[in-house]
Amino acid sequence: MPSTVEPRTGTTLTPQRLYGFLATAEMFTWGLLILGMVLKYSHVSDAFVPVFGSIHGLTFLSYCVVTCFVWVNQRWSFGRGVLGLASSIIPFCTVPFERSTARAGLLDGGWRLVAGGDEPRGFIEVVQAWCLRHPLPAAVAALVVIAVVFTVLLILGPPIPRS
Repeated sequence: MPSTVEPRTGTTLTPQRLYGFLATAEMFTWGLLILGMVLKYSHVSDAFVPVFGSIHGLTFLSYCVVTCFVWVNQRWSFGRGVLGLASSIIPFCTVPFERSTARAGLLDGGWRLVAGGDEPRGFIEVVQAWCLRHPLPAAVAALVVIAVVFTVLLILGPPIPRS
């Protein structure tokens, strides 16, 4: 009986799994933010928008980082990558984008730049290869960068000034 187990690529978190998780999380947090806005503008409570907005903002930034990471790994076209990023701006669009991309086979396979995989070409692939070969420090660095961007955005304030 032939084996159906894929060869190990250093991780069980494939590009498809990671991207699918973040696409779903981003879509779910859009729903929370919209719910918070409905509660605010129906005069139930203003308290939910900052909480749900923060959760969505953090998830949005994480989705954008992962989209870029998968874009490089999967060698998407420029248009596909930009469409992936743009899908995060339109409520509930990330999961349909992720599913259409998966159906097209553009999320298949593992991480090509892991140790023993493809040799990185260019600065972006060198950074990605380092991240894949050193996942813990890379995750910490990504969290720090996302936290700094998130903090700067919080300091700048909401996209629509408060009246």
